Amino acid sequence: MERLTGLDASFLYLETDTQLLHVCAMLILDPAADGASYEHEAFKAELGRRLHLIPAMTRRLHAVPLNLDHPVWVRDSNFDLDYHVRRLALPAGAGDRELAELAADIAGRPLDRGRPLWEMWVVEGLPHGKVAVLSKYHHAIVDGITGTNMMMHLCDMQPGVSYTPPAEIGPAETEPNDLQLAGAALLKLPGRLGMVGMVPKTVGILGGLVQRRRGNGSRGMPLPFTAPRTPFNRAITQHRAISFVQTELSDIKEIKTAFGVKVNDVVLAVVGGALRSYLEVHDELPETSLMASVPVSTHETSRHEEGTNKVSTIFARLYTEIEDPVARVLAIAEDNRGAKEEHNLIGADFLQDWAKYAPPNTFQLAARAYSSLKLAEHHPVVHNLVVSNVPGPNFPMYFLGVRVASMYPFGPVFHGAGLTATVISNNGHLDFGFIACRELVPDVDTIADAVPEVITALLKAAREKA
Repeated sequence: MERLTGLDASFLYLETDTQLLHVCAMLILDPAADGASYEHEAFKAELGRRLHLIPAMTRRLHAVPLNLDHPVWVRDSNFDLDYHVRRLALPAGAGDRELAELAADIAGRPLDRGRPLWEMWVVEGLPHGKVAVLSKYHHAIVDGITGTNMMMHLCDMQPGVSYTPPAEIGPAETEPNDLQLAGAALLKLPGRLGMVGMVPKTVGILGGLVQRRRGNGSRGMPLPFTAPRTPFNRAITQHRAISFVQTELSDIKEIKTAFGVKVNDVVLAVVGGALRSYLEVHDELPETSLMASVPVSTHETSRHEEGTNKVSTIFARLYTEIEDPVARVLAIAEDNRGAKEEHNLIGADFLQDWAKYAPPNTFQLAARAYSSLKLAEHHPVVHNLVVSNVPGPNFPMYFLGVRVASMYPFGPVFHGAGLTATVISNNGHLDFGFIACRELVPDVDTIADAVPEVITALLKAAREKA
């Protein structure tokens, strides 16, 4: 039995019927790449042999009575692999558009909280004999780094590897005693007064940021609630739209080197350029820059050892008001240098420190009220979208024995920010995944279509500079 941390549990509390807080990853597998065979039952059996490597995949939630404390994880004594692994097939002649529509439909369905919080949808019938695997994991059990680590347990560096599970997985777990859980929760209630101590700490951090900006006049993070409103900054529905595109990592690195910036600066500039193109077509381009919330892993710097999610965030301007792609990437890079300094002032554990005091019932009631009253449409925009850049493998990988050709990630979308762009590097490629509320961004495929055009413009400028 293991208790969820406040940050892990907050993804449960903030979830509503329309704000689904799971993350998805779509792998495109190519059985023909190395002559490896694909057979569904053998594929699923290999997954079953590896489950002991990832305890989160066989654990379910157990609530504390009256939600007096965060839930605990317990091993699911009735675990059913057939429930979690689903098999589908695209109709003959279908392609990426049909696959994206199917993935969006799957992404728009909530996970069953009475079971381990994941699903895996295997989609056959892709062109050239390829197979798509769409995995869904609740954010309570993964963040960017832990999700990648979980994937590595299901991957190998050569085809056809088969694991032998241990003879004994471990002693059976008994159901937690609800009376004991409630009693322990009541004893912890006075500890929630520690939230009061976070107030002066937060005020001190804000004061430090103000002094820094006054002292050196440098640019840093934009302030939340100062983003312009766009068509996707409204309350969201449960419907999703998905698009994806694969690019060459070598092109991104060539741009990075030419202009003396970071890969993440280029990624943000590419997303900003694609959004500028999209909003111009719809005659909705704001005069001021769009603002992205950029998750930052704190696994290496956090003082907290427990829990899955170790993440903070940086707010970043995308400079969508700048037409010149080179000027855009240079402006983003300058901002990000200051933003990193400010992030260090805030501290890696700021979100986790606040979240550990999260009262379950209060958070859940507030989330439901915020959703049902569509309050996201009645206050200034916090940020326009989430842009996440996750490092992936730089060598060929075989998922349950089959070669991974592409790897497209899709994060959750939020009330007030109905679009998320997630990017992952994969064996020399940079794979972009876009997910949106369908009613707010019905043509999300046009954003993905604009990505190669923006990269081509930056690449042309980089080679002209050389």
